[in-house]
Amino acid sequence: MSIAIKDILDHLHINDTNEAFSTGSNWGSSADTIVKDIISPVDGKKIAGVKFASASDYDAVVKTAQKAFKTWRTIPAPKRGEIVRQIGESLRANKTQLGTLVSYEMGKSLQEGYGEVQEMIDICDFAVGLSRQLYGLTMHSERSEHRMYEQYHPLGIVGVISAFNFPVAVWSWNAMLAWVCGDVCIWKPSEKTPLTAIACQHIAQEVLKKNNIEEGVSCLIIGNRQIGELMANDTCVPLISATGSTRMGKAVSAAVGARLGKSLLELGGNNSIIITENADLDMSLIGAVFGAVGTAGQRCTSTRRLIIHESVYDAFKQKLISAYGQIKIGDPLDENNHMGPLIDTDAVNAYLDSIEKIKTEGGSFAVQGGKLTGEAYASGCYVKPCIAEVENHYQIVQHETFAPILYLIKYSTLEEAIDLQNGVPQGLSSAIMTQNLREAETFLAAWGSDCGIANVNIGTSGAEIGGAFGGEKETGGGRESGSDAWKVYMRRQTNTINYSKTLPLAQGIKFDL
Repeated sequence: MSIAIKDILDHLHINDTNEAFSTGSNWGSSADTIVKDIISPVDGKKIAGVKFASASDYDAVVKTAQKAFKTWRTIPAPKRGEIVRQIGESLRANKTQLGTLVSYEMGKSLQEGYGEVQEMIDICDFAVGLSRQLYGLTMHSERSEHRMYEQYHPLGIVGVISAFNFPVAVWSWNAMLAWVCGDVCIWKPSEKTPLTAIACQHIAQEVLKKNNIEEGVSCLIIGNRQIGELMANDTCVPLISATGSTRMGKAVSAAVGARLGKSLLELGGNNSIIITENADLDMSLIGAVFGAVGTAGQRCTSTRRLIIHESVYDAFKQKLISAYGQIKIGDPLDENNHMGPLIDTDAVNAYLDSIEKIKTEGGSFAVQGGKLTGEAYASGCYVKPCIAEVENHYQIVQHETFAPILYLIKYSTLEEAIDLQNGVPQGLSSAIMTQNLREAETFLAAWGSDCGIANVNIGTSGAEIGGAFGGEKETGGGRESGSDAWKVYMRRQTNTINYSKTLPLAQGIKFDL
């Protein structure tokens, strides 16, 4: 590990020692406590050891959160927003260090690491404004001298289960909105990337402490699948927000649904860009390549499929081949590199297995893939991005592979292209590249893209926090971040006030005594 990384760990209050550490609720006293070494996919070196929480530790965290909620919900929303504003300022002050740690722990490029922290800052700004806009509605009553309105109240504990690919941003989407709504949060980060979560917990706790807010508003619990299952089944946690695979989401949904709880699911994507004959091919190239190789293809919004009109198919394929020849792969902390490693060797094996399945189903490769070897790739987590020419119905194409594999598919009519775009189980992000207004509007119409996100002349990857983020079908149907996504973190209450001297019943019902 470089000296620079050691300095960053120290700055973020994460000590690089042989001893395990914990944060937040001081778990780790149980006899069955395990310690896991966190290894960077960048160089294969240990960053630190982390104590994993047990079931009894989880129970203690929930009790702490329950106690904190009773006070936190009474603080006026604008004052909660002020605390979130201060958290945003602290993130600004720590952006360089935290962004670098995101890059080193997860493997995404340094610019993407900085971008992820900026996304946290942006959602803090959004939440501050939101804290003064938690609007309800007023309605006219059918009864004389009655007033009706609806208001929103906090739910209580919001459980956040986040994935490794965005180790901090997705938590912030949930936590900042939940906090201004009056909820408290228990965060279970990915067991693959807990160190950035610990850093964020320190930042949030420091601000909360300065504002004399008791422990429990921001809870962090690091653990394996067992902790996630406890959260999903816990009636004390009315909302579970889970980001990850469709398989995981189905398990969470079943557990939460069985207790009639609420779930917010952000699951798999199988995103495509339609390249029409009217597209600006040079602009389309940027969106396609970044979408496919950004974060080494490990974004839920990564571009998996390019659906290209037959008249420009060969020309655009050649542009892609040329662009892929210029992609620099290596240490993501080196800003000259475009792509870093996959998260671990299991991800590499899944990537290699997908390549073999492409061959088995009859696909061919415009750009060959494979695992990279040599001293610069000693962690064993580096691969080459590849491009495969396939048919949309291939089983492997229908599946989301979290790796830099880009599929090329040819089409002849826009109706066919939209059918291909929609012809997968997932429905997260989509895009069309065209300078033709009719094509763009058709893609955005009710009979166009069936995804939660549909873009024109930008790629599938890189959503702004102002819009609600999420998708349909096997993506889970959840919405996070902007727009009115805040409502999922609250319970709606309808109120009727009678200020007359009588008690008339609705629908004109008579009940005289």
